[in-house]
Amino acid sequence: MIRRFALAGFLIINAVLTAQIPDSSDNIYNNSADKMLTGDRKLTIGGYGEVHYNQPVNSDIRNNGVLDVHRMVMLFGYTFNSRTQFFTELEFEHVSEVYVEQAFLQYKINSFIKLRGGLLLIPMGIINEFHEPVTFNGVERPLIDTYIVPTTWREIGIGLVGSYLDASLKYQLYVVNGFKSYDGTARLNGKNGLRGGRQRGAESFMSYPNLTGKLEYFGIRGLNIGLSGYYGKTQSTLYDGMNKDDAVMRSLADSSVVGIAMAGLDIRYSIKGLQLKGQYYYSGISNTIRYNEFTGENEKPNDLGKALAGFYVEAGYNIFRPAIKIKSKLIPFVRYEYLDTHHSVDKNIVLNKNYEQSIITTGLTLEITRGAVVKADMQFSKPASTDKLTKVFNAGIGIMF
Repeated sequence: MIRRFALAGFLIINAVLTAQIPDSSDNIYNNSADKMLTGDRKLTIGGYGEVHYNQPVNSDIRNNGVLDVHRMVMLFGYTFNSRTQFFTELEFEHVSEVYVEQAFLQYKINSFIKLRGGLLLIPMGIINEFHEPVTFNGVERPLIDTYIVPTTWREIGIGLVGSYLDASLKYQLYVVNGFKSYDGTARLNGKNGLRGGRQRGAESFMSYPNLTGKLEYFGIRGLNIGLSGYYGKTQSTLYDGMNKDDAVMRSLADSSVVGIAMAGLDIRYSIKGLQLKGQYYYSGISNTIRYNEFTGENEKPNDLGKALAGFYVEAGYNIFRPAIKIKSKLIPFVRYEYLDTHHSVDKNIVLNKNYEQSIITTGLTLEITRGAVVKADMQFSKPASTDKLTKVFNAGIGIMF
């Protein structure tokens, strides 16, 4: 498995280093917050949204397709003065669910350092920050950004952001509250990884502070390389109101949390219509023996793995690029993805090969105009436990303004 990861990383880096420098004029990839907080306007308003159709394909069994207004998001930015700004995203998911996706106040200390505090996106990988539908190929987000880094992952915290243009570097560093691992029930397991632990800024509680950060290099046109990390412990309601001298309660509370050390590497490169992307995540989880025993049911331990890992490599090409008069883009793409939420388990846990999956997604992205896309793809997934493929046809529209 290590050889597979190493080979994928080598191929991406080799493609980047051997390519010509493209003629792109903008090599800094900004997310929606960075874009809206740039300029002189006091109030800026934007938004993005996507509507999906997902149809399982099975020659033996008929399945209904699913139609969904997956998300509609309104973005608001306000500039108080040259140093102080505010940004927020209000998200409506599946028509009936409402979330605040980001909400932070930013203060410019100098040209290199900005102080940021509030509900913050965790700067891990590509999709967690650049999740607008016009910024990625495929109708659905990659699965590693569902289970390894549970997009859209945001927590409340404070930290520093900025750029050092002379070195072509951009950085983020935050102290945040962490995943909740126990609030009366177990929030983490093998099937869903860390996804169930997101607090989303909704009456979040904190037992331990966590640290996260990202460093990005953008010194070659069209190229962006990001190195991200996350370190800390999960949060548990058992610490609330606990007598500090009660060793028994302290031991129970300690059994309800795990330690998380996560690292990520991402590469994006574009040259004359060719788009290359790659991403790798590894999460090491500690204290899983105690956590799984404490949160198990019916004398059967929980099955949270002690390591989660995943990667993808993707290539696409804008076939309209040679036609100078055509302003639209048509991008056929293919993405290979691998994820395993049982990359490593404790001896008392049965390794579940259903949690190890290989996924191939191939399709088309039509950018009608800047900010409006139509997408279609076929996704083929196979768990390591079987040779049977699961096939799903996806189609959708996406907008951003």
